[in-house]
Parts: sequence; C-alpha cells; structure tokens
Amino acid sequence: MRRSELEHAIRAATEIIKQDAVFIIGSQSILGSFSEDELPEEATMSEEVDIAPMHDDDAESLATELDAVIGELSQFHETHGFYVQGVGKDTAVLPSGWTDRLVKLSNDNTKGRTGLCLEPHDLCVAKLIAGRPKDHLFVGAVLKHGMVSAEVICDRLQTVENDNLRRDRALSWVQSSFFS
Repeated sequence: MRRSELEHAIRAATEIIKQDAVFIIGSQSILGSFSEDELPEEATMSEEVDIAPMHDDDAESLATELDAVIGELSQFHETHGFYVQGVGKDTAVLPSGWTDRLVKLSNDNTKGRTGLCLEPHDLCVAKLIAGRPKDHLFVGAVLKHGMVSAEVICDRLQTVENDNLRRDRALSWVQSSFFS
C-alpha cells in the first residue's frame, strides 16, 4: 500500500460516515509516519486499511457501514485494489497513553480530513499482542530496518493491561529476537 492509498481511504471513510476524523488502527497506520519508499516491503504488503470511526454506537454501525460500502470484495476494492475494514476503536490492545501519541495525517489528498494513525511503537505493541505470524513479520521488518526501537516497544508493552498472557508472550518474542 502507498500513502496516497491511505489518504484515499481516509477521504472515502470520512465522507461515508460524515465525520472529519477517523482512527487508523492496523498496520497501514505506519504510513502516517513513513512513506512507502522508506519502509520495508513487509510493512506495506497489506491491501486492507483498518479504520475505526471516532464516534460510533455500541453496535459499531458506522464500522459496519464502512465494510459494506468500501470493504473487502466491494466495488471500491475491485476498482482501487485495496479496501477498508471497519473496526471498533477498541479492536486493538494498545499501551497506556496511545491517544497522546497519535500521528495526524491530513492534507489536500484527504480533503483536510484527518486519519489519526497509531505511532509506530504503539502499532508494534498492538501487532505483537495480536501475535499472528503476519504481525511478527511486520514488527520484525520495521525493527530490523531501524524504524522502531525494541527498547521502546518493551517499555510500552509493560503498560498493557488486562492481557498479561499475550503481553508476556510479546515481551518474550521481542527479547529473544532482538536482545540475544
């Protein structure tokens, strides 16, 4: 995925849900901090943008609407080669203070609307807590390319609450992979 595609996703999502800003929760939030030319290939492979409305009801109706209109297998997906996965803002397990570190992506390509992207270390924490093979590949790539610090990721992992088992697994993975 390219930053221009993320900007397009922000523009489309905000128009559909009639809000000026959205959270970018998944891996492509890295494009708020780095361009695709700076990133390793493993960090831009996804054709999915996880977007959470700033304000949604308990049933996540707006997230569901994003899925229906610009989600996987939609006309938007077929036309543009990427799609939006509508999610709730609590979908990702994130470290304390993550909202204070959001990276704003707003420019002419977003029509002045804003994508609030996860800061790269916070994104890595969320990916490691999810713990899927593709998440380890993503985090490993941005660590190896010096885009994030293993020490900062470990510090932030320590602040994750309510999921000690996955937090401890994530810490162990980082420590064994990058501190040996």
